[in-house]
Amino acid sequence: MKIKFLENEIKYEGWQLSPHWIYKNFEIQGDAIVAFIGECDVKLTEMVDIEDVINNEPIYSKSMLSFISEQFNIGLVEGVFRQRLLICIIKEALEKRGFTITRNGDDLFFDGKKLTVSIATKSVNSILIHTGINIDSAGAPVKASGLSSELGLNDIKAFANEILEKYSSEIDDIIMASTKVRGV
Repeated sequence: MKIKFLENEIKYEGWQLSPHWIYKNFEIQGDAIVAFIGECDVKLTEMVDIEDVINNEPIYSKSMLSFISEQFNIGLVEGVFRQRLLICIIKEALEKRGFTITRNGDDLFFDGKKLTVSIATKSVNSILIHTGINIDSAGAPVKASGLSSELGLNDIKAFANEILEKYSSEIDDIIMASTKVRGV
């Protein structure tokens, strides 16, 4: 899986979770995950999570570390497994730094406040995943925590690259592990 930290700030508005967004904008073809920092403002009209639409819960973060992944030749259930793997990798990375993080499905919490947003969906030819981690929780529509504002984590780029590398390595290792066994 290809990885890249995008240096330019990008405002995540939901429409970026679309087929070939990574390829068309950054010339990274195939299974990939990218990370970037920027404001997050997803209106209900751009929401993929129907439950959030029904509950009238738009997403906002003044500053968010976003991960977008596009993966091919897998189904939606496997895509959700891969989304949960990404969440678990983020949780492990934060716990390694001494933070107590709680996971509930695809959501992470610090001190009872929401730290992440995440969704996996199916396009016509791929699985798309967005996971965002609040950097600054000010202005969030729910009780939220942030990497910098509450956890005091300031080297966001190094943290993002650690997550990108670990996720890519895990996915590649899972695929390789599936090729070394004989059928029974």
